[in-house]
Amino acid sequence: MAKFTRRGFMVGCSAAIAAMAGSRLSYVAFGSTDQEPNQEILLVIFLRGGMDGLSLVPVLAGADRGIYESSRPTIAIPTSGQNAALNLNDQFGLNAGAAPLLELYQAKKLAIVHAAGLTSDTRSHFDAMQYMELGTPDSKSSHSGWLTRYLETAGNIPADVILPALSIGSLSPTSLAGSRDAVGMNSPSDFSFNGHWQYGDWQRLALRSMYGGSSWLHEAGLQTLDAIDVLEYGDPGSYTPENGATYPNNSFGNSMKSVAQMIKMQLGLRVATIDLGGWDTHDGQGQDGGGYFADRVGTLAQGLHALYTDLNGNATNNGGRVTTIAMSEFGRSLKENGSRGTDHGHGNIMLVLGDNVNGGQVHGPWPGLSNLYDSRDLDITTDYRQVLSEVLIRRFANANLGTIFPGYANYQPLGVVQGADLQPNYTQATPTATPTLDPNVTPTPTREIGGTIPNSTPTPAPTDSGSPTATPTSSPPPSTGQMDKHIYIPLAAR
Repeated sequence: MAKFTRRGFMVGCSAAIAAMAGSRLSYVAFGSTDQEPNQEILLVIFLRGGMDGLSLVPVLAGADRGIYESSRPTIAIPTSGQNAALNLNDQFGLNAGAAPLLELYQAKKLAIVHAAGLTSDTRSHFDAMQYMELGTPDSKSSHSGWLTRYLETAGNIPADVILPALSIGSLSPTSLAGSRDAVGMNSPSDFSFNGHWQYGDWQRLALRSMYGGSSWLHEAGLQTLDAIDVLEYGDPGSYTPENGATYPNNSFGNSMKSVAQMIKMQLGLRVATIDLGGWDTHDGQGQDGGGYFADRVGTLAQGLHALYTDLNGNATNNGGRVTTIAMSEFGRSLKENGSRGTDHGHGNIMLVLGDNVNGGQVHGPWPGLSNLYDSRDLDITTDYRQVLSEVLIRRFANANLGTIFPGYANYQPLGVVQGADLQPNYTQATPTATPTLDPNVTPTPTREIGGTIPNSTPTPAPTDSGSPTATPTSSPPPSTGQMDKHIYIPLAAR
């Protein structure tokens, strides 16, 4: 007999529930408070378009500096004057537009891996992104992303956690392909019932009456409604960042703020993804360290700094359990083109941020600029999977590399993050068939249901005049911080 988790059913069928209700039910999130705030959280930021790592972290000295300047006569990041690179370690500097990252680097919270990336010989955005996010370079045969396989092999996610994975944005990334657990949204405020302005409470009660039984279907429906009630009661639209954090006033800043909100709402989050595009700088990249590229890295740096500041320094120290990774599908060509931009390249950088990061260092062997890949690009000396594997093993105690990154069997930690090393398991697990909702099969619930709906007896239906004869009421939510398993919070109480 097939088994289903409530979160898998809800992610796949919230639209069907919405259709029956005549209202729009958005995606659903709900957590297990007894598991919070102990779990580690991974935030992956994908810089789509091929970010120019040689402009974010340029070389400062030696023969490589001469090659760099002669290859980029107008767009080279200067070492003095306006927009001069910020010195990291005498060999490398940081783009002045990314100044907020210097503080994190000096505080040893930010690590940089140079000459890293996807080793596939491709300069196609679409191929490179797909290879990278599937975790299978040069192969598109996988039906699941590397983050999906990480979640499937984690082994420590309670069955009643409904939000192990979150994708901020309108589209779910390929790294979460095949996931029945991933939830997508633009902001926490999108988690709403959005029923009729006058009869919304009646619609909620009607749905609860429909799902008042004890089957797996009834339980999933009630859990869906509970999640919406809890999130709406939390009023995510009124969120105020802590510790003086200031997010950039744009979509990326809003996305980073949304991740902070969801972490603080204690909803069982394990993985979150955010996209930041606009890096395909074939022309007008910016002269002498200024212009478009500097503005773009400013947005990235401000968002990273704001998130770290927001999550750290409070009583729960949420930031102590978050590891953030930023990466791009490939770097840019060493030489600038005739449009004062750069073309698709190869080697790049990766950024790793967190309290458990060995920051203040530029990690990875540096290949130099005199021996280029394909005679035009920075070579790759660190496979991006090497960095991700170290994070998964040391921070998340998941050594199932054969399943997460099939075909990769070269775990050699660079020392980017802190934590204990485990023996890698390079054996690839046999994929299991994705269950389908067969109307003739009654799946076994994952745990016993319990709890009741406080004061949940539906009140009389609206009269013909359109006015309810009574207003639904409910007891306030418990003050202990522990939520009943089935809660109804009327609009009037919010």
